[in-house]
Amino acid sequence: MSERGDAKARRARPRAIEEGRPLGTSRTAIGAAAEMSVRELRARIVATARAMNAHGINRGKSGNVSARLPGARFAGFLITPTGMPYDTMTARDIVAMSADGDAQGPRLPSSEWRFHYDLYRARDDFRAIVHVHSPFATALACLRTGIPAFHYMVAIAGGPDIRCAPYATYGTQELADHAVGAMKGRGACLLANHGMIAGGGSLAQALALAVEVESLAEMYWRARQLGDPALLSDAEMDEVLARFKSYGQQPRRR
Repeated sequence: MSERGDAKARRARPRAIEEGRPLGTSRTAIGAAAEMSVRELRARIVATARAMNAHGINRGKSGNVSARLPGARFAGFLITPTGMPYDTMTARDIVAMSADGDAQGPRLPSSEWRFHYDLYRARDDFRAIVHVHSPFATALACLRTGIPAFHYMVAIAGGPDIRCAPYATYGTQELADHAVGAMKGRGACLLANHGMIAGGGSLAQALALAVEVESLAEMYWRARQLGDPALLSDAEMDEVLARFKSYGQQPRRR
């Protein structure tokens, strides 16, 4: 591509990302419905961020929320801006990140955008990610311990335990690498001396899982005040994991 063509592509990028469509596609190609879904997604991210604090799993300006941009292929994601109170944040403040990890818009992205980016690249099943500094999960993370199979509901995170990723400075690639490793085969993990991450197929699912993991962290913390909890075996957890595959409301057969 010529220098003139490169310059034209760079000028086109911000608007394409802002609208949530892959680079090189026109406004007509994405369609009015898809554009509306991106605007709605921004509003839902703000609502989810406020809900984190309302649920008591986050406080102040800590934590962050993201959602994958719609599309068959990875086109980037939307994420909360860094250092902004959630009660004053609006949909316009949400930052668009491209598939190359470039931020677009007037706000700076969350300092933790790297692990969101890497998790979306590693996990096609994640459409949304919630990161919180919830009290009990963070207390365990400060002990650098995960949540073992003390209760069958630990399987809600996708495995027989909930891992704790090794410590690394916030916002670094090292932390992102640790997070991806701890989330392998899981929907949630703790971050040593930091907090918790939960992912899901939607913002509602990611938030619900974060609430569930915090509840499990509290139960495990309380049980440890009395002694060492009895742990379920791998076989028992495998049975729970198998049952969870058909748990909940299923379509009725006609």
